[in-house]
Amino acid sequence: MVLNSFDRVQSFLNLVPFIQKYVGSIFVIKYGGAAMTDISLTNKVIEDILFLYYLGIKPVVIHGGGPSINSWLTKLDIKPQFQDGIRLTDSSTMKIVEMVLLGEVNPNLVSCFNKVNKVAIGLSGKDSQLIEASPYFDGPNNFVGKVDMINNDLIHLLLNNKYIPVIASIASDTNGQSYNINADTVASAIASSLKADKLILLTDTLGLLSNPQDSSTLIKELNIEEVNNLKYNNIISGGMIPKINACINALNNNVNYTHIIDGRLEHSLLYELFTLDRIGSRISI
Repeated sequence: MVLNSFDRVQSFLNLVPFIQKYVGSIFVIKYGGAAMTDISLTNKVIEDILFLYYLGIKPVVIHGGGPSINSWLTKLDIKPQFQDGIRLTDSSTMKIVEMVLLGEVNPNLVSCFNKVNKVAIGLSGKDSQLIEASPYFDGPNNFVGKVDMINNDLIHLLLNNKYIPVIASIASDTNGQSYNINADTVASAIASSLKADKLILLTDTLGLLSNPQDSSTLIKELNIEEVNNLKYNNIISGGMIPKINACINALNNNVNYTHIIDGRLEHSLLYELFTLDRIGSRISI
C-alpha cells in the first residue's frame, strides 16, 4: 500500500502521544542472537535505534555475540556448553569470547552506527571499570561472571553529550580478571542502575508464549505474578530463563517496563514502541 501525503502526515501525528511520553527517557536495549549475523537486519535495528535517538530518547545498547562466539569455538574444536541458558566459560573459552566481542562484534556494530551518524561509542564493562564482576559459579577454571556493581558515571557522561553507548558484556573483577556475563543480565543491571524507563530485549523469539511450540500463543501483556506462574509451570526454560530473570530484576529495581521482542523482524522495535498492537511481550509490575 502506498501512502498519499495526507496519510503520511496522519501517520506521523499518530506518533505524537508516544513521542511526548518517551522524550528524554533512557531505553536500555539488549541486541543479540541470530539477528546479529544478518547485516541487513542489523542495519534495520540501527535505523530503529537512531530514530529513537533523533526523537530525544537516550538509547543504551548492550550486546552479546552468541552466534559469532559459537562459530569461532567450532573452528577451534571447542564445544559450546550451556547451563540454564548461561554459557559455561573456561579459560580457553574466555579468551575466545573476549576476542570475538571486543575485537569483532563491538567494533563492527559501532561502525554500522557511525556510517549513518557518528554518535556511537564502543565500550565493554572493563572500561573505566564500568561493571565490577565476580564469579557466578563456584569452582576453578570458570569465568562466567555476575554483576556486583555498575559504575554508571561514564554512561551518564556519554548520554549527556548525546552519544549512544554500545557495551559488550565483558567485565572484570577488582584484580582485573575478565568474566563473561550474560548480556541480558548486564542489560538488566545497567537499566536498573540508570533507572531506565524501559529494558528491551531483542531476541530470537516472538516473546513469551503460553505454549512454546505454538507461535499463535504470544502473550502481549503480563505482570511479574503471571511470569512467575509460567516459570512455576515450567513453560519458561532454556535461554528464556536469563531473559525472564533479567526482566524481573529490572522491574524490581527502578525500571518501569520490560519488553521481549523478536529482533529478526524488520523494525520490530519501532512497531512495539509506537503502536498499540504489540509485536512482542511487555512485562510490568
